[in-house]
Parts: sequence; C-alpha cells; structure tokens
Amino acid sequence: MTNSTNDIVITAPVKKPLKNERRTFAIISHPDAGKTTLTEKLLLNGGAIHIAGEVKARGARRHAQSDWMDMERKRGISITSSVMTFEHKGITFNLLDTPGHKDFSEDTYRTLTAVDSAVMVLDAAKGIESQTRKLFEVCRLRDIPITTFINKVDREGRDPFEILEEIEKTLALDVSPVTWPVGIGNVLRGFYHLHENYFMPHQGTSETLPEPLYVSGTEDIKLAKYLTETERNKLTEDAQLLEMAGKPFDKKSYLEGHLTPVFFGSALKNFGVNELLEGLYIHAPAPGKQATDKREILPDEDKVTGFVFKIQANMDPNHRDRIAFTRLCSGTFKRGMKLKHTRTDKTLAVQAPVFFLSRERSLTEEAHPGDIIGIPNHGTLRIGDTLTEGEILNFKGIPSFAPEILRRVRLDDPMRAKNLRKALEDLAEEGVSQLFKPLIGSSWLVGVVGQLQLEVLMARMETEYQVKAGFEQAPYETARWVTAGNPKDLKDFIQRNHSNMAEDRDGLPVYLARNPWDLNHTQDNWQKIKFHTTREQF
Repeated sequence: MTNSTNDIVITAPVKKPLKNERRTFAIISHPDAGKTTLTEKLLLNGGAIHIAGEVKARGARRHAQSDWMDMERKRGISITSSVMTFEHKGITFNLLDTPGHKDFSEDTYRTLTAVDSAVMVLDAAKGIESQTRKLFEVCRLRDIPITTFINKVDREGRDPFEILEEIEKTLALDVSPVTWPVGIGNVLRGFYHLHENYFMPHQGTSETLPEPLYVSGTEDIKLAKYLTETERNKLTEDAQLLEMAGKPFDKKSYLEGHLTPVFFGSALKNFGVNELLEGLYIHAPAPGKQATDKREILPDEDKVTGFVFKIQANMDPNHRDRIAFTRLCSGTFKRGMKLKHTRTDKTLAVQAPVFFLSRERSLTEEAHPGDIIGIPNHGTLRIGDTLTEGEILNFKGIPSFAPEILRRVRLDDPMRAKNLRKALEDLAEEGVSQLFKPLIGSSWLVGVVGQLQLEVLMARMETEYQVKAGFEQAPYETARWVTAGNPKDLKDFIQRNHSNMAEDRDGLPVYLARNPWDLNHTQDNWQKIKFHTTREQF
C-alpha cells in the first residue's frame, strides 16, 4: 500500500459504475453491533432522509427508520428485514436491513438470496460474535462478496490489527483495509484513507464532518495540523506493516468472496460512513446471473424474471395490505405488465408495484435487474414464487426450514377460531412461523426457530387480528417433511405412524418427532423414506 517514499497509493484500478447499474446489498451483524444505525447513516449520506431516524409525521419522536414495528422500537432490535431504495451519484442502491437476532435467521437467510453483496458490521470492542459468524457462513455458501465495517471506533476497543487477525483466522478471509484509524476511543484523532491519500479528523461529539485533508503520504508535514509527531510516526509504521503483512485490494478476489475491504468508523457519529458508501459505489458488484431449475438467468436478458423472497402483511394496518417483496433478475419491468405466476400457471397483472423506504412507499413505473419491488396481493404470492414473462422456470435457493420449537396454539376466546386460523395462515405465509395440522386432534401446531418468534407471533395476532392466544408445550420437538420414491411406501409410512403425522399449510406430509432419538430411530427403520430439513430439498 506504500511506495518507497511512504506515499499511500491506490492498489487497484478504479472502474466507475455505469449510470443504470444497481447495487443491491444487505447489512449483517450480531445484535447491537450498530447495523440499524449504519443503515440510517447510509440513507442520510445517500440523501434518502434528512435527519437520522426521520419518520414522516413523527416530529420529535425519532426512531430507527427501518425498524417500523412496535416491538422493534420497544426492544431496540430489528426483527424483520426492511428494504430501502435510494440513489447516490446516479447509481440506484437497494439496501436490505436484516434481523440480527438469531431467532430470525430464517428471514435473514431468505433476504440474502436477493442481494449481490453484503456489508458485515463488527463492534470494535467485541470483534466477531456468534451471529456474525453464522451469517457470514450463509454468505460464503452463496459466494456473496463482503465489505467489512468496523464500528464504534470512537469508543474503547481492541487494537485494529488484532481485529484484522481475528477476521483472517476465524473467517478464513483475506483483509484489505481501505481506511485506517489513528487512535481509538478517547484518543481517536481520525482516520487515514489508504487508497485516496487523505486524513479525516474526528470532531468529538459533532456529526458534522470537516473537509478531508489531502496529503502526499503519511509523512506529509501537513498532517501536523491534526496529529502530533508521535501519532504521525505511528500512522506511518502502521501503513508500512499493512503493506508487508496485509493484502492489496484485488477486485477479483473480493468478488469471489475470498477478500474483504475493511473500513473503520462510527455509525452513530456518521464517521467513516461516506467512505463505506463510496467503496460500495465503486467496487460492489452489479446484479449477476441467477440459478433456476432450468437454466441460469442473465441480468441483460430482455424478458422480465423475478422471485419473491419475503411476504409482509399489514405494513399499513388501515388497509390490511399484503406485500410480496420481489427481486428482479432480468428485463425491464413496467407498471401494468402481466407476468406468469409459474407455481399456479396463472397470469398476474402488476398494477401498483412500489419501491420502499422502510415503511414509506412510492409507486414505481419502471424497475431493472437488482431492484426490489413490492407487489400488493391478497395471498396469491408466496415466498419462493417465480414471476416471468411466460417462461416456465423456478428460481432456486429460497427454502423453508424445519422448526426447532413446536407449540400447540391455545385460543382464549373460542368464538375467534376463524380469526385465529386467518392469522396463523397469514403469518405462516410471511415466514414468521411454520404451521402444521396433526392428523389426530384439532389443535394447530406452530413451529419456529427461536423463542422470540413466538412472542412476535403472539403480539402480532393480538395487534393485527384482534386474537388473544397462547402457546402450550407440544409432545414433539421437531418436524421433518417426508417423501418417497414410491408413493406406496409413503402411504404405508403415514398409516403406520399416524399419531406422529401432520400436514403443512399446503397439505404436504410432515413427521413430528418427539425427540432426536425418536427421529433417528424412525429414519433407521424406514430407509425408503426421505426426511427433509427444508422444503426445497424435494
């Protein structure tokens, strides 16, 4: 990163994006690493909002723009993915803010099917945490390029070199710092941009950023305006060490998921966020090819294709709406187009597609590959559905997962049984939970990944459907979808295990296991039956 005179130089050629390109990316992190705050500051720097936490007609009640559910605001966490579209330097950015809590990892996984890259947010004091590691592995499975943002450098934290080493060892990922902090916590002086040769001073509690100080290198005497001689020497030593031990930025390695550019800053103070946005503008990939069960779809194809990766009901409770979040993969979509719904082989006229800024929406006349549009519908579209201009195919990689917790539903008011069923079916279609109907008995079973999902389910049923219900312990711990090569074998299995069988909301057979031993024993005894942990496996 340095030459013989210690000047910092750009290590990779910079290709400016074309104006019609998209940057569709997700932000992933462990809870409390600052993901939602970073989301808002990216929107702020992109001009999508004018004050951090701005919400229309809320006045002084400023809360996170992407966290629109009451429970999110009360708990201060993201429990549902949000989509935000904004423009920066002529490029359209589609930002997906994902839940950080492990109980909502299924929603995050599906969201990651709709992006072309990700920003991984790490706490400067805590480094890589458990949920970060899990989400990173999902990105790795999908070969998603990752940009890293080391957050909260204005607080006491670990040595930057220690964090870089942890990334390399824990995630087996090469690191290439783009910005570098001078000091940390109370002695933070600013950061040096290793590619563009400028110093950005830290202004303490102020969110107003000064003009960057452009210099010829780390030994430029102009840095004395902000740094002591000791601090300048330390910066030069760090830059030399990075050159010897670090990896120069390589675009190909980044796009293949082997290397991550690293930015340091403070999302809360809007410090270093603009540099991250600039890095995404220059280096993050434009929409690429997508796999289907028939062939790969290229973004420059003429015909429109896309897939639904998320359903959200009641974003506007006054209208009882139901929005299908759809990732466009090819073609130029225009409002009013008729698209084939390949699961039902029916035609769907898309009359009122919308773009998102979290809860706020705007009608869109046109959209391109990489864009996320919302399609209002009344239960026609489901997660994983494919829309095309006529070709029969289905996009891959959007599974439903077997639950880790099963509970019986207890309805407090029997007169609300019809409302309960509507609420359970709607929320199951969203992916908030799985819904099973045992072949014996009348009680519905709800399946979730984590306990917090049950709390969300209960709160939303009461708030959105006026149904008060609780959950009781079920005699089962987990579920598996079952199939067989010979229909007779499957029929025999269902008859012999009638008390452990249920159907999901589409009528597919599901085996309910009382414990892991029960599941393993049944699998050993029924070799001709396939037990599936996701619906996409069959």
